Amino acid sequence: MQAGPNFTDFLPASKVPAEYSVYAPNWKEKASKPDWLKRTVPGGDKYVDIKAKLRELKLHTVCEEARCPNIGECWGGGDGHTATATIMLMGDTCTRGCRFCAVKTSSAPPPLDADEPANVAKAVAAWGIDYVVLTSVDRDDLPDGGAAHIAATIAGLKTATDGGLLVEALVPDFQGDVGAVRTIAASGLDVYAHNVETVPRLQRVVRDRRANWEQSLATLRAAKAEGARVTKTSLMLGCGENADEVVDAMRDIRAAGVDVVTLGQYMRPTKRHMAVAEYVTPATFAALEAAAKDLGFLYVAAGPLVRSSYRAGEYFLTNVLRGGAAEGLGPGTQGLGPGAEQAAAAAAGA
Repeated sequence: MQAGPNFTDFLPASKVPAEYSVYAPNWKEKASKPDWLKRTVPGGDKYVDIKAKLRELKLHTVCEEARCPNIGECWGGGDGHTATATIMLMGDTCTRGCRFCAVKTSSAPPPLDADEPANVAKAVAAWGIDYVVLTSVDRDDLPDGGAAHIAATIAGLKTATDGGLLVEALVPDFQGDVGAVRTIAASGLDVYAHNVETVPRLQRVVRDRRANWEQSLATLRAAKAEGARVTKTSLMLGCGENADEVVDAMRDIRAAGVDVVTLGQYMRPTKRHMAVAEYVTPATFAALEAAAKDLGFLYVAAGPLVRSSYRAGEYFLTNVLRGGAAEGLGPGTQGLGPGAEQAAAAAAGA
């Protein structure tokens, strides 16, 4: 049988990097990260204001809990953007223990905060934004995995803004419970996100034993079948995968009907967590982004500092969703309606 295409078949020869990664970490050196991953220390008036508001309303953010490298930019409102944070619902303690994640874990987290949906609406109203990203911990201790709580938060945001706010929610796999997926999909959200995290071969190495590749893909398929306008997922690179595995994974993701994919560098939060296998070069990220576009994704964001909850594609998605172009999505921007291709071009230059 003839072998199928590999990574290099997707791109002109001039765009293919010589190696997947040319920068291996040296753990004996204090400064082991490459220059392209270095960020300034967060601070400034907007940063302080965001932090104070979150503490006042007893809200948690994935920005802090997961030690996101982009916290200074997002909370500080860099480059003329509105200062904002990605709120993490259902507390700061997860029932799962993925090897890459800095969020606290426990088999018996504290009860849900009944005031959280209202407090989230207050915080978002204070920020004056038109697009918000919510995420959550896993709550396998709850019968519905917390789906009703997340849905109530989304519905509350929509009501508080008269439907003018676009809501993206990065949610768990709910242990494959289609009913929970349906609850979220019917909540009024605009982008249904769930992360597969890594390629199939590394699932057991990277993720909690209760998570797996097929369950995550099934969740995303179900979300689309239940009416989610846009579906989204993310892959971390630098965990020991190779370029062909990434392209194969993206092909499976696209076949599951997923519209948006993001690719970012895994960065070890503490020495207790999984080590970085390699730092993937910006050139390789660019090549993989081109490969993903060839596969027909609506939008692709790829780069060392891209995160699934980062605002990498918000400008594009805002334009597409505002124009109603996300109804009946086809491959790429085909059939997206007026303005979609212009939005894509504008986002690329933003």
